[in-house]
Amino acid sequence: MGFELDRFDGDVDPDLKCALCHKVLEDPLTTPCGHVFCAGCVLPWVVQEGSCPARCRGRLSAKELNHVLPLKRLILKLDIKCAHAARGCGRVVKLQALPEHLERCDFAPARCRHAGCGQLLLRRDVEAHMRDACDARPVGRCQEGCGLPLTHGEQRAGGHCCARALRAHNTALQARLGALHKALKKEALRAGKREKSLVAQLAAAQLELQMTALRYQKKFTEYSARLDSLSRCVAAPPGGKEYRDARSCLEPSLRPIPVLASSISGFRSLTCPSSEAGGHGPYKLAGRTGPSRATASEDLERLKRAPEQV
Repeated sequence: MGFELDRFDGDVDPDLKCALCHKVLEDPLTTPCGHVFCAGCVLPWVVQEGSCPARCRGRLSAKELNHVLPLKRLILKLDIKCAHAARGCGRVVKLQALPEHLERCDFAPARCRHAGCGQLLLRRDVEAHMRDACDARPVGRCQEGCGLPLTHGEQRAGGHCCARALRAHNTALQARLGALHKALKKEALRAGKREKSLVAQLAAAQLELQMTALRYQKKFTEYSARLDSLSRCVAAPPGGKEYRDARSCLEPSLRPIPVLASSISGFRSLTCPSSEAGGHGPYKLAGRTGPSRATASEDLERLKRAPEQV
């Protein structure tokens, strides 16, 4: 619903009025056909009728409505009277500053906070009423035996019925206890759901950690076996049985090792020991032919240090 016309200081442009409520637009929404209405007016209409309020086109859904931000900014700059003008407030503020003013307006309605009173007053008069005029304001404690607070009205009447006051006090305490118990159950339910969610997340994280550990353990075992075979192959004399056994162990793993190769400068791939013509030993690296025994040992040491770098 829009803002009442008589609340604005001066005349309002007719283009700023809603065609449904005929008031100044509040949170304007536009239809695809160009008509503008208050959000509180057009949304219920579209949901119920499924068409533009101007009856100018076919079916219309709420998703097709759009905010008109430039028009909203223009309306927020209009001067408007306080909503509590009838109670005596004479302030005129910009519409965009109205909510802030209403929060601290002295003429806003407010109730007395003393239990048993609840009188509706102006906000500026509440404190004085509670201090000086409220019959429910406490003035001391009953000296007849119950020890409950005694109000000004009860003192003026000569006291109160202790039994009735105790029953009322007990009822109030039970109501408060019931509210606290309900809030505690609600909080416990929320905490239980949160705990279940955290336990499920922890279990998933532990499972993922175990799977990762198994994968790395498998890789470590594979790399250790390759290093052992390579060590035996380098240390064994060419043509011997030990050399042939080590070479046969290396045959399945002669393909490049991407993880290790990427971490060793100049080391591109691991190939099988070669006895081709021109070779000078049982060890050969791709891109490097005929290394000496010292060169092979250096590459072996480099390869052993690779898992630490990984």
